[in-house]
Amino acid sequence: MPETWQQIDWFPLWLSLRVASIATIFSLAIGLILAYVLSRYRFRGRELLDSFITLPIVLPPTVLGYYLLVLIGRNSPFGRVFESIFGFPLVFTWQAAVVAAAFHSIPLLVKSARAALDSVDHTLENAARTLGASEWKVFIQVTMPLARRSVIAATIFAFARALGDFGVTIMIAGNIPGKTQTMAVAIYDAVQSGNTLLANMMVLIISALAIGILYWTNRLSENLP
Repeated sequence: MPETWQQIDWFPLWLSLRVASIATIFSLAIGLILAYVLSRYRFRGRELLDSFITLPIVLPPTVLGYYLLVLIGRNSPFGRVFESIFGFPLVFTWQAAVVAAAFHSIPLLVKSARAALDSVDHTLENAARTLGASEWKVFIQVTMPLARRSVIAATIFAFARALGDFGVTIMIAGNIPGKTQTMAVAIYDAVQSGNTLLANMMVLIISALAIGILYWTNRLSENLP
């Protein structure tokens, strides 16, 4: 058993935590904006926008990965602009793994945050507006404090989802050891190579981490006013 622990390459775990953290920051920023727009505004195409946001949840990961390859690949307009600015292609880099994780996390965050915003008492927001508060002040000082428990829980769940992304990650970031190999991809690699003992150890690590995240989320939700 000690020899097996020595065999573990800790880079995939470190990369997974890094990718999940950055993806969660992007997911929170984008997700809150989308959730607020869907919750507070009525406009033509609102249901269509909601459907597009939900699409990554229902699409097979390979299909979503293919769409992302088309959108951000080297031959796409975005891919060419990215490469001309940064000097390297986006696909098959750890940054592509961030994109993959964010695309799977954003819909979960939007759904949970929107439900939280919908539950906020609009009369309190309107009262703040009548007292001269700007929309930004209403959002920061009234809306978010009332919705923070659900938003924090949604953010932690988005992090957990980003941490375990596999299908989209392997499609657009690949499986390059020491460069783009996240924990989920490393487990797949260990199983494919027949190293089940190593796979078991890595599964144990990621499972313990997931349980810890869920436990902390529950405790945090209970302790928040």
